[in-house]
Amino acid sequence: MPAKKSKKKKKSAKTTSNILRFLRSERGHFLMGVCVIFIALFMLIGMISFFFTGAADQSKVANKYFIDLIIHKQDISNWTGVGGAFIAEALINKYCGVFSFVIPIFIGIIGVRLIGIKTISILRAFILCSFILIWGSIFSSFILTKIFPDSHIIWGGSHGSVLEQLLETALGGIGVSLIIILLLVVFIIITKQTSVGFFKNLFPGSNGVPKSDLVEEDDFEETEEDNEIIEKNSVLSKIFNWFKRKKDKADAAEDSLEEDNYLPLNNDLQRESSSPVYTPPVQNKPILNRQPRSIDVEDDFEVVIPQEEAYQEKRSSPSVQPIQNREERDELTASDVEEMEDYDPTKDLSNFHFPSSDLLKVYDNTGKGVDMAEQKANKDKIINTLRNYGIEITSIKATVGPTITLYEIVPQAGVRISKIRNLEDDIALSLSALGIRIIAPMPGKGTIGIEVPNKDPQIVSMQSVIASKRFQECNYDLPVALGKTITNEIFMFDLCKMPHLLVAGATGQGKSVGLNAIITSLLYKKHPAEMKMVLVDPKMVEFNIYSTIEKHYLAKLPDAEKAIITDVSKVTQTLNSLTKEMDDRYELLMAASVRTIKEYNEKFRKRRLSPLKGHRFLPYIVVIIDEFGDLIMTAGKEIEMPIARIAQKARAVGMHMIIATQRPTTNIITGTIKANFPARMAFRVTSQIDSRTILDMSGANQLIGRGDMLFSQGSDLVRIQCAFVDTPEVEEITQYIGKQQGYSHAFELPEFVGDGGGDDKVGSVDLSDKDPLFEEAARLIVVHQQGSTSLIQRKFSIGYNRAGRLMDQLEAAGIVGGTQGSKPREVLIMDEYSLEQKLSSI
Repeated sequence: MPAKKSKKKKKSAKTTSNILRFLRSERGHFLMGVCVIFIALFMLIGMISFFFTGAADQSKVANKYFIDLIIHKQDISNWTGVGGAFIAEALINKYCGVFSFVIPIFIGIIGVRLIGIKTISILRAFILCSFILIWGSIFSSFILTKIFPDSHIIWGGSHGSVLEQLLETALGGIGVSLIIILLLVVFIIITKQTSVGFFKNLFPGSNGVPKSDLVEEDDFEETEEDNEIIEKNSVLSKIFNWFKRKKDKADAAEDSLEEDNYLPLNNDLQRESSSPVYTPPVQNKPILNRQPRSIDVEDDFEVVIPQEEAYQEKRSSPSVQPIQNREERDELTASDVEEMEDYDPTKDLSNFHFPSSDLLKVYDNTGKGVDMAEQKANKDKIINTLRNYGIEITSIKATVGPTITLYEIVPQAGVRISKIRNLEDDIALSLSALGIRIIAPMPGKGTIGIEVPNKDPQIVSMQSVIASKRFQECNYDLPVALGKTITNEIFMFDLCKMPHLLVAGATGQGKSVGLNAIITSLLYKKHPAEMKMVLVDPKMVEFNIYSTIEKHYLAKLPDAEKAIITDVSKVTQTLNSLTKEMDDRYELLMAASVRTIKEYNEKFRKRRLSPLKGHRFLPYIVVIIDEFGDLIMTAGKEIEMPIARIAQKARAVGMHMIIATQRPTTNIITGTIKANFPARMAFRVTSQIDSRTILDMSGANQLIGRGDMLFSQGSDLVRIQCAFVDTPEVEEITQYIGKQQGYSHAFELPEFVGDGGGDDKVGSVDLSDKDPLFEEAARLIVVHQQGSTSLIQRKFSIGYNRAGRLMDQLEAAGIVGGTQGSKPREVLIMDEYSLEQKLSSI
């Protein structure tokens, strides 16, 4: 008998061991997690049902035991039966009220952790749920009970009712209200690192985010030490260990600091930019196995810290003075520099809100489009026209777009494609269409396409494009949504992958609307810290609407009055400045050992690049030039060469260019331009030659206008109906952005100093190095008695910069007066005889 008992005990112990081993395994944890989640789900459904069925069940469940309810088989209306009704009645009415919903949520979080999802902190969830239960029960009892006094629900539960009554007796209704608000504010401040800055920003004159918080959000994140803390079950132990670690690190750092070299951190080490930049620290070598953390400095201090740690987060360029107290310096370097979050370029404008799609107009397209009768009629006309010329087809199908319907036909075997292509005008005549386009064959298909305009076209609104799921969920670096294809799909592309875009089309065919659609797309997706725009507008009226967002998105020269460039002389200077910015960025990429701006900014975000070595966060720069043909006529090669340089090299450093022209001729769109602008947008043009100049193929001359366009990227050609965005819509968007907090000034491009410089002051003009055309230009000015730079340009066929330098030399020689705004200069020499005397004296 003893042997049998011993054998049974061993078998039982083995079974128990196997069960425990299984429960400790990954499968066991997963199984337990699934069970816990289902329990939480059961409780949640029962509590939701309580709101609808609790009144009917209350008399049956209240003051009853669970076993009694099961034995007597009460007719329960709750969706989860007796169990759900009993749990809901207990948790909601007897305990913590409606906020008891957090209990099944917390149980569900435990289940998720058991499954193996480590990103959810049980410790943080426990603290949050505990506060919500206590605070929510008082809040519900004080507010909801007064709003719904006759409900079957005890809104704050027994717990909330007792506490609320005690507080109301002691402090009154106003006191209870203040207590509820105070508890909420205290909890937010303790658990949310950026909450103090949020509360400060509610009051005018505040300076944003506080320098430090008593408790950071990360303190509530569960780490590998959480299990130890929970086992010890002692908050005092946790606090004691934290202070001990801080003291040990400070002592060790003091010993290390005595042997290190020090260098002062001055404002002149920071590269001046258009916007206040948070200068992140760079961790070249780990010091004492510590993670670097930002150092916040009072306005009247200067930090002297070890060379390997000499960096800080710069907020608004405070004046920096030396720290006299060595203990204070050690405290900053050893105590504060512990942990550093990733650099956030949007932190300066952390409260910036992107415009909503509600600012855009919604157009009513009800009743528009192609109906079945029109489709059938067009199909019959196409079939009959082809049959008249001896061409039979085996099938035909239609794809309806907003403005165009595509009919795809499959000809019988033996029919030559060229024969169908030559019938383009005959098919257009039979359909009474404005103009059709035949695609023979369709790329990637065994069909021939015939694009026919709809008799009642739809308007593709910018709102429908911006609010689309595809645009909202896209993760492109520079997303541009143009409109809809002939299959009613949203057409989008990433400008970073283009990398430059040529836009061309005749006047009034939608070119300006297309540029506005591109800019609007970028404004809806890119934060001001991530993208800047250079807008060149020779017409002076197209881009003026964007002047209100100058301090958010626009870039300009340091001495420029306006960010929208309308002066041709400033265009050349700006383009040369952009080439300098491009070269500077390539030097930064080379120093950082990366190849693209994306890799560089990622390193900068991770605090691996030191601002003390000249590194900075690089926003994308989008250069948009309208009426490019006018600039070429005015400045010629001086405009084309910097554009070609930027187009050839600037892609890797995040600079992208969009140029638009209404004169798509070969002297405007030269071979150099076309070679570096692989992406083309062609609106309707007047001739096939112009279409070939833009797209290297015909087709743009067959478009119907009003935003109908062809988009080419390499060999792909897509027909798109451009989204329509009207001027009032753009105004609302820019005003919405302009009313928000912006940077102190526009993003400043580097100053470009040219050879001689047409923009130099008169006092710096060297008359010993006169232009070869100086005397001829002087005679021209005196004869015409008109001091005009454009006159010199026309007569001598030179660029604007050279003509400007000639005018400056004439001013320095006393032949013409100073500038008078838009008026011509005053001519100081009245006749040729006096001029000859003047020239001989120079």
